[in-house]
Parts: sequence; C-alpha cells; structure tokens
Amino acid sequence: MQPERAAASDPAAADLTPEEGVATSSCELEPEGAPLVESRVIRYDGAGWDGVRARPYKAEAELFRGVTRRLLAAPEGAGFELRYFEIEPGGHSTHERHEHVHVAVCLRGCGRVRMAEGTHDVGFGDVVYVAPGEPHQFLNPYPDEPFGFLCVVDRQRDRPVPAAG
Repeated sequence: MQPERAAASDPAAADLTPEEGVATSSCELEPEGAPLVESRVIRYDGAGWDGVRARPYKAEAELFRGVTRRLLAAPEGAGFELRYFEIEPGGHSTHERHEHVHVAVCLRGCGRVRMAEGTHDVGFGDVVYVAPGEPHQFLNPYPDEPFGFLCVVDRQRDRPVPAAG
C-alpha cells in the first residue's frame, strides 16, 4: 500500500516527513472531516466510518506490519482522542513505550497484547489499560480476520519510543 501524500496546503503537513509525506507517529495525526464542535453521529457501515479514511499507521514501516488507523474523534477543546486501529492477520504494531496512558477496547476479531509482565490473548469487549512508561505491542497472529480496537489517548501527549527487547 502506498502512503498517502500530503497536499502542500494541508495544515497537518507540518507533522509529515518530507520524504514520505506521512506522519512519523500515530501521535501526530490530525483529525479528518468536519471538526467535532456540534453533536453528531458518525455512522459505521460494516467496513468503516462515514468520512473517515483508513490511513497508514506510521512512516517507519520496518517497526510494524499490516496496521491501519482511523482518527474517529478529536473534539476541539477536549483532552482526548478516539482512534480505531486494525491489524491484518500476521501483523503487529510497534513495540513501544510512552509516558501517556492509553486504553484500548477490542471490537473485532482476536489478538494479543504484549506488555511488561507477559503476553495476553484479547478479544471482543476486552479492555487493555497501558500504564505510563509500560512497553507494549498489539499483535494479530491469527490467520482468519483482522484484529480491531478503539484506543483512547490524551490529545496532547509525548511521542512513543521503541521499547528494548
């Protein structure tokens, strides 16, 4: 899959690498579509949400495989963002750590989460709490379907760094 190129007039382009035209971290992604300033419903059609594109996870492709992300809500003035990540069969996120908390809620398929104390199988409805500084990675070792989860994070947050090991 080719990374999406940022238009020169795109205000989010400041967070993009000139070589790749994609964000260097999923922490640097700008919301798409109409800003959330009034109440509204963003419809899910079984394959995605109205007006929300699946975009590459990060620019450093050697650190992850088969991951897309969607920024569903980043209300102006709110202290959080709601994102959806999907990992294709055999894929995985980066093994990283950061100082911000995040919470993931599994919505599709099954997967695994690797944390400091071990690796856990997770599935629909399971909630994963990642504490500040905790190394973590989401994986989909299963061959039959994607593993998808919502992720709530602070709107202002530090950049992740690769975890050792």
